[in-house]
Amino acid sequence: MNRSAPSHRLPPAGGGAAKRLVMFLHGVGARGDDLEPLADLWRAALPDAAMSFPDAPEPFDQAPFGRQWFSVTGVTEANRPQRVAAAAPAFDRVLAEELAWAGVVPEALILVGFSQGSIMSLDAVATGRWRPAAVVAYAGRLSRPPAPGVATTTPLLLVHGAADPVIPVRETEQAAVALRGAGFSVDVRIEPGIDHTITPAGAQAGLAFLKATLGSAP
Repeated sequence: MNRSAPSHRLPPAGGGAAKRLVMFLHGVGARGDDLEPLADLWRAALPDAAMSFPDAPEPFDQAPFGRQWFSVTGVTEANRPQRVAAAAPAFDRVLAEELAWAGVVPEALILVGFSQGSIMSLDAVATGRWRPAAVVAYAGRLSRPPAPGVATTTPLLLVHGAADPVIPVRETEQAAVALRGAGFSVDVRIEPGIDHTITPAGAQAGLAFLKATLGSAP
């Protein structure tokens, strides 16, 4: 599938060449720039990072607006892994295009996903296709188990509302068990009473995690 949707992009807040790329990956039916408020909170604290907000390659098939990484029409526990696997090549092309724009290596990539964007991000790491510097996954799930012998150098933060009616919080709890079992370093933040959203506290937790994880290294 050829990419047809645009990206919104921001250069490093500190000026000069980017040392990192923070890529924000939206949920189903949304657009990339829906996550730009996170960048408004994070840019000053990550001055050497370019930031991008790509639209998913496919138009949302349940409305005349929005995009999707894969269709959720008729999705089940049984067929979701196949849908994510089928979407992976187009997802990987989006990442490669954004890295080329930013001029940084894949190891300087930071993936920040929400919902379906988190699903795709966690799958990219768990299958070993990508080894980014860090992943922050809001309200996501792990669609298939980590691959045997997968590289586990990427630190992960999983944030989820305990009252999420769209993707139950148990999905993050189960993902953490599976990823830790494979050898990943996984931090988990469960927010009591919160539904399917990114809260200000969750946003601050994501930034604190990145600052602690990345330090000053490019």
